[in-house]
Amino acid sequence: MDRWYRNSVIYSLDAGLFQDSNGDGHGDIPGLTSRLDYLSRLGVNTIWLNPIHPSPRRDGGYDITDHYGVDPRLGTLGDLAELLDNADERGLRIMLDLVLNHTSDKHPWFQHARADRDSPFRDWYVWSDTEPADRWNGQVFPGVESETWTYDETAEAWFRHRFYTFEPDLNTDNPAVRAEIRKILEFWLRLGVAGFRVDAAPMLIESRATGYARATRDYAFLRELRETLSWRRGDAVLLAEANVGDGELLEYFGEADGSATRLMMVFAFRLNQSIMLSLARQDATPIKATLRELPDLPRHAQWATFLRNHDEVDLERLTPSERREVMAQFGPEEGMQLYHRGLRRRLAPMLHGDRRRLELAYSLQFTMPGTPVIRYGDEIGMGEDLSLPERTAIRTPMQWSATANAGFSDAPAADLLTPVISAGDYRADLVNVTDQRLDPNSLLVWFERMLHTLRECEEIGGGTDDVLEIGPPHLLAHTATGSSGCMIFLHNLAPAPCRVALPAHLRREAAPLNVAADSAYGEDLKRDAVEVDGYGYRWIRLSRRP
Repeated sequence: MDRWYRNSVIYSLDAGLFQDSNGDGHGDIPGLTSRLDYLSRLGVNTIWLNPIHPSPRRDGGYDITDHYGVDPRLGTLGDLAELLDNADERGLRIMLDLVLNHTSDKHPWFQHARADRDSPFRDWYVWSDTEPADRWNGQVFPGVESETWTYDETAEAWFRHRFYTFEPDLNTDNPAVRAEIRKILEFWLRLGVAGFRVDAAPMLIESRATGYARATRDYAFLRELRETLSWRRGDAVLLAEANVGDGELLEYFGEADGSATRLMMVFAFRLNQSIMLSLARQDATPIKATLRELPDLPRHAQWATFLRNHDEVDLERLTPSERREVMAQFGPEEGMQLYHRGLRRRLAPMLHGDRRRLELAYSLQFTMPGTPVIRYGDEIGMGEDLSLPERTAIRTPMQWSATANAGFSDAPAADLLTPVISAGDYRADLVNVTDQRLDPNSLLVWFERMLHTLRECEEIGGGTDDVLEIGPPHLLAHTATGSSGCMIFLHNLAPAPCRVALPAHLRREAAPLNVAADSAYGEDLKRDAVEVDGYGYRWIRLSRRP
């Protein structure tokens, strides 16, 4: 199997917010197709599309009414086929969101199920004739949703919904539902998609037979999904959203010898949270601890690293005191926080627009073991609109230029899917692609240079990572060693510069070479100790093998 995902860069976007091609105020697939050259130049090679299916969009498209269709506001299946063809010409792969823990309550399956107890779709959802004992527990959105079971007058029964009330849970214990899920995968694979991001993976495989607190997880179902992919497209991938403990993580990947492979990729939530804590403290200790404690992965497996995604910054697995530290630094106001566990902000405003810290943070992400995932607009330092509700604050249109509607759409501003950021330090006339394209020192140009450099460093995605105990606590030093050579990475999380001596056994391998850095460091690689500026970073190649 071609494990292309090991040295990939994944770009996450919502087609409805990226580019409007027909002036209706809603981004669409033809608009995205017109921007493929931009993405190719940026240095990404995989595009992860947030849901493209028909939806009332009460939950950003995650409330789906037809898993086999394309939302008419986004285009047609023909438009998607053209996108796939154009992406293929540029060496870009397309991944889709696989949202199958729940559907919209407007989905025909649910409408049939609630209307008739004898409907074949009745058991496709989770029902109770009596008020469940855990009605008030297990909400994914605490503070917004107060219950996980709602009584439906038409059905004359309670239905379960771990997410919003309008998103009833599918009964994945039902073999008919599992068969339908496999058909959905097969359908999109036949069209040419390269894989799927599995939304809410722990809940997808959570048994519906008992309350959520005592529910077991059927990891064998992940194996079924993997087999479906293998038969239809051998190199397709499944990337799981699974914010679970270390003891459970390996279950998502399957057996180490590859005999029972499940998923290929899992988001590195714990690493993300330790990076946020280290940035808040200006101390590398949390990252060091996490890198040492993460379980060794099977040979087929890979972490997906991220700083910001399409949801909130989820800090749930930090201790309460650690969570307070991060929030105090990056989201001190109540309106910046969400669900009692996270931050509904973009990274640029969290770091007060400090270019040094932004570059440091993304350099950290790019050098972590795994495949980086970046969110649209991060490459230009977009901000958020806290006047919008919940997660919508970070789901605003892409800022292409200083023209009307940020170049996103020709529609009247009132007709846009969500408003363009038009006030504050991150408004579109100050932060946009066009202006940064013309500035050789812009964040966008920095991203292009770093992503292309990253793709030349195969050791990061496919090598072995080791933490070095050198330098002060605010310095992170680690190596990546693979078949193509060895690199050492230095990141100074504090504002004061520092000096660090490279271990002698590493210096003996070959003449060290600066590959990337925050500034020009001259000839110091020839000396016993090297400099790292405040909030500085250095990528140093120690050896290269042909």
